[in-house]
Amino acid sequence: MDPEPASSTKARAVFALGLTALITGPLVGGVIPATIALVMARQTHRQQFAAAGYLTGNKWVRRGRGLAWAGIVLALTALVVAVIAGLLHLAGPGGQDFDTTTD
Repeated sequence: MDPEPASSTKARAVFALGLTALITGPLVGGVIPATIALVMARQTHRQQFAAAGYLTGNKWVRRGRGLAWAGIVLALTALVVAVIAGLLHLAGPGGQDFDTTTD
């Protein structure tokens, strides 16, 4: 009288948060849903392990975790590009402007 395997609702939430992180990653706002997705993925994985195979949705968790990490990478890339652009803007358009009589 084993129970029927059930789909994990957290697994789909992890995927949805990972997808949100991927979409909003270049805007640096993807870090928040990515972090929540990674925390929920860990919880879901523990629940699935404890359920001994009766809680399904491992593919959704893996996909969501991958999308969350991609969102974090995109956010970090956007942050690095913004810092480099800011530094180039502060550096100015040219070098030192010497007088015409200076060698």
